[in-house]
Amino acid sequence: MTTKVVSNLKTTTIDDVEVVEQPLKDKKRKKVGIMGGTFNPPHLAHLVMAEQVRDQLGLDEVLFIPDYLPPHVDEKHPIRAEDRIEMVKLAIEDNPGFKLDLREFDRKGKSYSFDTVSELVQQHPENEYYFIIGSDMVDYLPKWYRIDDLVRLVQFVGVKRGTQMEYSKYPVIWVDAPQLDISSTLIRTKVNRKQSIKYLVPPKVADYIKEHHLYER
Repeated sequence: MTTKVVSNLKTTTIDDVEVVEQPLKDKKRKKVGIMGGTFNPPHLAHLVMAEQVRDQLGLDEVLFIPDYLPPHVDEKHPIRAEDRIEMVKLAIEDNPGFKLDLREFDRKGKSYSFDTVSELVQQHPENEYYFIIGSDMVDYLPKWYRIDDLVRLVQFVGVKRGTQMEYSKYPVIWVDAPQLDISSTLIRTKVNRKQSIKYLVPPKVADYIKEHHLYER
């Protein structure tokens, strides 16, 4: 199957991607960020990255898309998707520029970014999409599923971390952001050790973790 993907007034043919071609002159173009991940749990570094990219690139909104099942062999043993989704809701509820998108949860199975972006482009070919990743993930782009097709559908945005070199064989827009040495692994470890996670996650996320006894093992 060959399909035409519309970008402005151009068309691009990509195998196996079913995108309906539509006239764009009557469509409002939006710049939409994509923040994907396991969010196990979501923390302040996720929010800072998304907000800095949204502000610096003038995005209309950023979609937070929790994965259902990571495509790689995941050693994190994520908790129930329902708990991760609820924590993302709580984390972003006070920012009108952040939206929750459950397409990967609804689709089930392994969550490949190519499939997710293809769906977004099919539904809203008039939009421009920006995939937000940390600079450490840029090095892994060659290993992403159908990466050569994916970069034709979405613009990657790398958030700088420290003095890491800004280089990739793929087109990446680089954005500066405050460096927060926070990770989901750190949060889970602190909870397991009964240590404070105050100021590492939004207060409502901390309350949810405590109320539901998450990561206490």
